[in-house]
Amino acid sequence: MRDAPVSGYRRRLVHLAWMCLFSSVPHSGAKVLERTFEEWMRYRDECLRRMASEPYPAGLFCNRTFDMYACWPDGSPGTAVNVSCPFYLPWFEKVKDGQVSRRCGPDGQWVTVNGSQPWRDYSQCEEEMESTIEEEGARRLMVSFKVLYTVGYSLSLLTLVSALLVLTVFRKLRCTRNYIHANLFASFGLRATSVIVKDALLEKRWGMEVARVADWEALLSNEAALGCRAAQVVMQYCILANHYWFLVEAVYLYKLLIGAVFSERNYYRLYLYLGWGTPVVFVVPWMAAKYLKENAECWALNENMAYWWIIRIPILLASLINLLIFMRILKVILAKLRANQKGYADYKLRLAKATLTLIPLFGIHEVVFIFATDEQTTGILRYVKVFFTLFLNSFQGFLVAVLYCFANKEVKSEMKKKWQLWKLDHPVLCCAQ
Repeated sequence: MRDAPVSGYRRRLVHLAWMCLFSSVPHSGAKVLERTFEEWMRYRDECLRRMASEPYPAGLFCNRTFDMYACWPDGSPGTAVNVSCPFYLPWFEKVKDGQVSRRCGPDGQWVTVNGSQPWRDYSQCEEEMESTIEEEGARRLMVSFKVLYTVGYSLSLLTLVSALLVLTVFRKLRCTRNYIHANLFASFGLRATSVIVKDALLEKRWGMEVARVADWEALLSNEAALGCRAAQVVMQYCILANHYWFLVEAVYLYKLLIGAVFSERNYYRLYLYLGWGTPVVFVVPWMAAKYLKENAECWALNENMAYWWIIRIPILLASLINLLIFMRILKVILAKLRANQKGYADYKLRLAKATLTLIPLFGIHEVVFIFATDEQTTGILRYVKVFFTLFLNSFQGFLVAVLYCFANKEVKSEMKKKWQLWKLDHPVLCCAQ
């Protein structure tokens, strides 16, 4: 016999809520959670209608009630009342022959625990222990992943903002090359911000509120989902913009290395269109498809993968082009080094060194998993994919800021000059130190 209120079941729902924060992993928790809420409301409504339509018995009895877990008929004093396991349980098919019971006291009152919580034995309606242990292990793994990428995105955001300030404050660093870097930093920063905000909205929607049963109806409404849907759209746009600004970096570097003569001002406008405009071409139809065909929860799930490929194809295309440009750039650099062209501009080689480090890092995981789609990857392979994707994506902004800004000789030289000037202007403070 169990003295358990709804706490055990709520813990189960909270576990599902955590899974909803990771829609790319197996057993999509958000969809299960939403379906459970919908079924719970249907169960509740049927129970309330039944209670309103059935006549009351004569004499002393325990009153019919819906205790947020099961629907209870009137009970005779001193007896146990048994009802079938509620059909809204996600694992109902495994326990459909089970029963949950409550005891009606001799005074015509339902037996309670600690004077307030209803006593019930729902042991026959619980999920199998093996499934629960497996789910708990998956939940802990997902929590670890979330901590990992939250730290990564936070560190990246801090570093990127600092790098943007450096490039905008120092006038001598203002040139087309650094303007492109600044846009790349901005795309990474927006991506990190959108992911952090999206997670905060999802956690608010599915994490804390899930324990308050009274909020479930409001929780499932389209109005409640508008905020996280908007965050999801912004995040997808930022991810696409991030990929296409890396493509801009690759194209710009390639033009420098092959010595192409071009108007930087005119090309910079094209770069702006490519980096910030191209994502709109794909995000708008994806948003329309989600609204018309999959307008559920936060648009994080992909029941029809055809809609997801509206976003995935341009990302994979940009990654493949980056990889091809990387191979071409490597060939050009090797040819120039073999020819021992000493007069070749030093900044171009330094730029090439940084970009050659970033292009494979940026595209390698997309290319490696190009055929390992979300539908095909299961088990350990899927967790490996999720880990590497989250790790690389979250810490990539930090690496970009370091390589393109803080490790750059020009930047370090300008910062050193500014520091020397500041010490000359504040001799008292420097001496006091």
